[in-house]
Amino acid sequence: MNYVTYGGVTIGLCLLAHQLFTWWPGRKALTKDPARHAATLLPFLLSWSYGCLTTLGVGGLIGTASSAVLGISNWLGDAALVWGVGGNVGQLAARGTFLPLTGPGVAIVLVLTVAVVVSAKKSSRGGDIKRGAWCGITLGTSAGIAGFAAVPLAQAANWLGGTVYGAL
Repeated sequence: MNYVTYGGVTIGLCLLAHQLFTWWPGRKALTKDPARHAATLLPFLLSWSYGCLTTLGVGGLIGTASSAVLGISNWLGDAALVWGVGGNVGQLAARGTFLPLTGPGVAIVLVLTVAVVVSAKKSSRGGDIKRGAWCGITLGTSAGIAGFAAVPLAQAANWLGGTVYGAL
């Protein structure tokens, strides 16, 4: 089972802060053309959603990679909290509700994995895509920060998988 520590959530929040601060175009530019500026956040948000989905009990190589990223993030964040600011570490509460992915939902995660890997390699927004997936993995496991998104994301993946694979 995936779990997240204070350090892991801190890493996720740092990734989110980095993305938002580097994206921020300024109030005047944002009010002048909000749709164009909001669209530049889309690769990050979509890959963030993918990262959250990979923490929902996906097994195999994808689940192992997601768990490894979460474990490394937990360790790095905990080390930064203890040695960087003299804080304490501990495990956060996991999501209260857990909605597992169905067979077709897991198939959709595999399709999304291909899309994310190819997009990260070929797109000019590859850094945003990688950061978004990493941020989704670290924050998608926590209950208080982004765990609320896990249930709708799992429902959407299960529905899409059921629709696509049910029509075949």
